[in-house]
Amino acid sequence: MRLRKNELFLFIPILIIMIISLGIMYHAKVISPLYQTHFQKQAMWFGLGFICVLILSKFRFNWLLDNSKYIYLFNILLLILVLFLGQNINGARAWFKLGPFSFQPSEFMKISLSLYLVSFLKNQKVNGFKNELLLIIKIFLIFLIPSILVFLEPDTGAIIFYALISFVVLLFSGIRKRWFLFFSIIILLAVFIFFYCFFFQQDFLIKIFGTSLFYRMDRLIHLSEGMQIENALIALGSMKVFDFNLTSASIYIPESPTDFAFTLAGSVFGIVGIVLLLICYFCLDLYFLCQIKKEHKKERKLFLSIFFTVFLFNQFYNILMNVGLIPIMGIPLPFLSYGGSTMIVYFIFLGLVLNNKKKSY
Repeated sequence: MRLRKNELFLFIPILIIMIISLGIMYHAKVISPLYQTHFQKQAMWFGLGFICVLILSKFRFNWLLDNSKYIYLFNILLLILVLFLGQNINGARAWFKLGPFSFQPSEFMKISLSLYLVSFLKNQKVNGFKNELLLIIKIFLIFLIPSILVFLEPDTGAIIFYALISFVVLLFSGIRKRWFLFFSIIILLAVFIFFYCFFFQQDFLIKIFGTSLFYRMDRLIHLSEGMQIENALIALGSMKVFDFNLTSASIYIPESPTDFAFTLAGSVFGIVGIVLLLICYFCLDLYFLCQIKKEHKKERKLFLSIFFTVFLFNQFYNILMNVGLIPIMGIPLPFLSYGGSTMIVYFIFLGLVLNNKKKSY
């Protein structure tokens, strides 16, 4: 794989984020015995991630699109199997356990869904009300199948990403703007009905969706309560301008290497570390945005737009979640938070973004 100069500069902020990530994983061992293997595993995920980038550089992008239907169906099969054979962690049956490691099929569906929808749109003609409606229904069904399976795990965060991916595809589909106005009205009406039932018809809501959804929503609404967010705000508020706190214990935040890795980075490296992280993410966002503007092939432009939307949303949601402005959900920070499945998925995305081969195996 031969990288151009601008692509070499892409890896500088990623390497900086990786170094910070390994630093907070090393620090996490001091916080809790639950995190004793996080440093070694995170280093391994980074290594496997770069191998994925190298492998994907050998495949023509159109070859992946042509086979995206089978990739999507295989991922659907994994989502079905994980409901029966998966390991239950924190009340969710979403992981396959392979010895000391585990992986999450719902994360890989982000790739499968993106490729399949791009491939699907490639062969669609949009002219007239009937064809537009048929296109919307098909895209909705492609989105709905994995969303239902993931909801059963349950994994609310993944469904949000599937919806984002589908929305970007609809934007590129060429359907008339009036459809988006119609969708907005339907979504607002559905949200209003749901929250009316949540506050005034709780028995009816539990009867339809069960207690799991009700308690998850109750936890999201009361986001300002709980030890996680309280300790995260204390940790952010007590940051030094510069710190290098790798060995001494800091304030304990549950799930800090995953959901609250941003806060943990501030505790370990101080305000300077947080600013450096934000600069790195800004550079990555700028690079991907420039790639979208320069890309002329419709399918690659759409795929790049999907990745950029997912990547940007991931950053904003996680950071705003860490400072207590939005509900806490299992949405990690790309390349920083601990987690093999999410890490590998972003490296796969990265490999496909850099993939511009004209030949394939």
